Formats: sequence, C-alpha cells, structure tokens
Amino acid sequence: MNEPALALGMAALIFAASVVSIRAAVSVAIVEIAAGVIGGNFLGLHTTGWVDFLAGFAGILLTFLAGAEVDPDLFREKFKESMWIGSLSFLAPFALAVLFCYYVGGWSWNASLIAGCALSTTSLAVIYAVLVETGLTDTPIGKLIMAACFVTDMGTALALSLIFAEGNVYTIVFVLASAALIWLGPRFIPSLFKRFGNRVIEPEVKFLFLLLFFFMYIAKLGKSHAVLPVFVFGLALSRYFRGNRDLQRKIRVIGFAMVTPFFFIKGGMNVNLHDLAANMGLLGALFAVKMVAKIVGVYPVARKYAPEDASYTTLLMSTGLTFGTISSMYGLSAGYINQTQFSLLVTTVILTAVVPTFIAQRWFEPEPPGETYIFEAIPENAPKEGK
Repeated sequence: MNEPALALGMAALIFAASVVSIRAAVSVAIVEIAAGVIGGNFLGLHTTGWVDFLAGFAGILLTFLAGAEVDPDLFREKFKESMWIGSLSFLAPFALAVLFCYYVGGWSWNASLIAGCALSTTSLAVIYAVLVETGLTDTPIGKLIMAACFVTDMGTALALSLIFAEGNVYTIVFVLASAALIWLGPRFIPSLFKRFGNRVIEPEVKFLFLLLFFFMYIAKLGKSHAVLPVFVFGLALSRYFRGNRDLQRKIRVIGFAMVTPFFFIKGGMNVNLHDLAANMGLLGALFAVKMVAKIVGVYPVARKYAPEDASYTTLLMSTGLTFGTISSMYGLSAGYINQTQFSLLVTTVILTAVVPTFIAQRWFEPEPPGETYIFEAIPENAPKEGK
C-alpha cells in the first residue's frame, strides 16, 4: 500500500472512530484502537516512518496533557490518603504482573517489566470523564480518586523512565535540561504567552510543541525516555492551564483531532487477532492479575480513607488506557516485547478501561452532590399565589 493510500485509509478510520465514539458514548481512544485492529488485520494497513514518528509524538503529547490535568492544590489537600492509595495502586499490580509474566508466562525479564508498567496504570482520562459526567469532580471522593490517580501514573512514569534508561554522556544533559525546563517553564511561559499569545497563528501552541519536540530530542540523545519529565512538565504548568482553559482547549483540539489518533490507531494495527485467539487463556490471566492486584492493594486502604466508597474507588483505580498503551508501545518499539505480547497487553489494557468502569457506575456509584427536594401533593382546591 502506497503512502497516500495509507494516509487516506487511516484518515477514514479516524473519522469513523469519532462518529462511533459519539453514537456509542464510548471513549474515542478505545474506538480508535479497535479501528486500528480492523485496519491492520483486515484492510492491509501498516506502519511507516511518518506514522511511527507521529505516534511517538502523540504519546508524549498525551503524557503532557495528563500532567496538565492534575490539580496541585487538590493533591496537597489529599496528600496522605492519595499517597497510600496511589502508591499501592501502582506497586501491587506492577509486582504481581512482573512475577506472573516472568515465572508463569515465561516472558523475558525486560518483557515482564514492560508488562508490569502497562498493567500498573490507572487511566486519568477515564476517571476524569466519569467524574465529570457524574458531577463528582468537586466532591471529597472525586478529589481523592483524582489525586491518587496522579500518584499511580507518576509511579508508572518513573518506572518506565528509570528501569529502561540505558545512559550515556548525554544522559546528564537530558536530566539537567529537563529539570531546567520544568523549573523555568512556569516562570517565563506566562509572560511570553501574554506578550505573543491570543493571535490566529497560535504561537503558544507552537511553542509548547517546540518544547515537547525538544524533550523527545534530548531524551533520544541520552538514550532515555521523555515520559517522566514531560509528565512533570505538564504538572508544573497545570496551575497556569487552569487559569487559561482556552489554551488548554486549543491543544486538546489539535491533539485529539490530528495527532493522538495516530497513536491509538497504530496501537490497534499492531494487535494480531490470530495471536489473541491462540492465547485467550493468557489474556484472561493477565486481566485477572491486574484486577486481583488492584483489589488487594487498593481496597484495604480505601476502606480506611473512604469507607462508604471503597469499592467505587478500587474499581476506578483499576482502570487503564493511555499510560498502559504508551508503556506497551514503548516496549514494542524498543524490542523488549514481541507483537503477540503487545497484543495481549493492549487488549488487557482496553478491558481494564471498560469492565471496571461499567461495574463501578452500574452498582457502586456514589450519590451525586446536590440537595434532595421533597414535593408534597397540592390539593386541587388550594388557592394559588396572588389570588
């Protein structure tokens, strides 16, 4: 398939995924991955250099946006509870997944570590959408879950960046340059955007993309991964974004319209249905490993800090999507896992985005905030106001 035909096919799948997502009320990321599965298995679509690069940048952009969604004030407010829940939400599935894949699945040590990273995640995107839809974002339980999700994702980003960092003479440059950008960004970016922003050519978006490309470049030089510093960079700018929602909206629009679909479509294209059919038992075991580990790790602590909503908290902390897919994609592109292992991990990640969310909303959802009004029957012959 030539490149114009490939671009046309992917564009058609991206648009179709948007329509299906709206009609079915399902996360577009899940639908785009499914569309990629169809394209790769039945339509002959395949990846090329430009698709790989766009998908890599999309993963970095998603990581940045995830960090920018975190509210530092909320995290400080729920620090103790979120540290306990979030840390165990990462550590329990990470450890159990690594041990299961290495000793039971027979995977290599590096492949098992990738599995640990992919299955340890909690989906900020899924949780944020659920809490907004149900009106729980500003409630104590909503704030606790969001703060704990940040701790879990930070653990995954740390593991992915530190475990697989190879290191060379440029690694120090990568660390120092990343630290400098994270420290200086919140100090000079607001004034820079105030001077040059609010124009139709969108210099703010272009500058942020420039910085993300720079993170990717210095990470490549240092034989490291940009996930952790980009996540922290987004966190460092989160307070600025909360006061400038229009800029955040512009980045989301550009990202979700033209960039991030390539990440999820490519991920789906690498899922081999034949491999999945031949390994259904292992797929079920991987799903069970994550769910059991999350329940064992999160539920006892959630019972202490949120006794009335412990089951709801545990189920939402069991979700996974973006960071799980990023971890799996990184493992495949770096050669740590093969296509069969990638297919199993991504499918497990998708299942954890759907199944725990459905159960949580169907049977364990807390009452939404608001007053309850009791209306009494009014006699037909009662006088009306003003009469």
